[in-house]
Order: sequence, then C-alpha cells, then structure tokens
Amino acid sequence: MTEQSTSRSTSTLNHPHTWVVAAEIVVDDSVARVADFRGSFRTKVEQRIDALDTYCRACRRPYADIAKSDCDAAIGNRHLIGGDQSVRAKLKMPALPPPGAKLVPCGKFTRYGLKAYVSGVSRPPV
Repeated sequence: MTEQSTSRSTSTLNHPHTWVVAAEIVVDDSVARVADFRGSFRTKVEQRIDALDTYCRACRRPYADIAKSDCDAAIGNRHLIGGDQSVRAKLKMPALPPPGAKLVPCGKFTRYGLKAYVSGVSRPPV
C-alpha cells in the first residue's frame, strides 16, 4: 500500500456523498417494454454498462468536482437555492420607459377567463 492510498482511506468525511452513476444500456424490445411498464428491469450477467456521468444523488454535483469535500445537501440546501442569499445577485427592477415616452390612458382589459377569450385578447388578430 502506498502512502497516498493510506491517507485517502483514513480521511473520513463528516457528511459523505451518495454516489450514483447515470448509465446507458442497450436492450432488446422485450426488455424495453418491461422497463417502460415497470420502471425497472434486469440485465444479463456480466453485461457491460457505459457510465455517462457520476454524481452525488443528494447535492447533484459531479464526482470530479467534490469527491474530497463534504456533501452540501447533508449540511443544508443553500447550493440548490443559488447560494448565500445575502451575497448573490438580486432580481433587477423593470426598465424605466425611455426619456420622452408618453403614457396614454385607456380602459381596463380583461386578460383571463371567458370574457378575454370572447373579446379576442387571447386570440391573435386575423
């Protein structure tokens, strides 16, 4: 055993990841029918399966990026909501009308329900 492999095996994470592999398996028609109906199927013994991606089931991040760090999902869900809300980018306010633009007053339009459909708001002009 090398010194590097020993150090990897002794380092434990407080919040371990749950690794899953996205795979691609070639199957025949009967297996495809069963998999579509039941949502699962059995493979042949020693069947080769191509791994498309390896990632953590909980935090949804790739193996290569976070293999040696704790699982963020076990700590909290900030990684799913865009990070720390106090420092992330805020939503921008709608743009102001250009200078010199004039607002014209008009009546109210019904955009929802039967009245909107009958009046033609939801239909494109012919």
